[in-house]
Amino acid sequence: MIRLKGHLLCATPQDLALVQQHVGEHIRLTHQEPGCLSFEVIQTDDPMVWEVMETFRTRADFDAHQLRTRDSEWHRLTQAIPRAYRVEEIGD
Repeated sequence: MIRLKGHLLCATPQDLALVQQHVGEHIRLTHQEPGCLSFEVIQTDDPMVWEVMETFRTRADFDAHQLRTRDSEWHRLTQAIPRAYRVEEIGD
């Protein structure tokens, strides 16, 4: 399995508004992807920081998610918002 954990770091109220407006659809589309075991984007106690946690069954499933995301409205609208992620392989 492949797990990504980290944060999406809004710097401005405009960043925050973009995330709030579009994160629900991003989550919905990701849950429909083959191999998606879990996908959460949760606002932390600091409203400008969002915790991101996702798990995919295989590296190929994770890579397909990355490709789909890079061609999505979510990416187009939020690509300038900094992210701090760690990706790791877990289990067999």
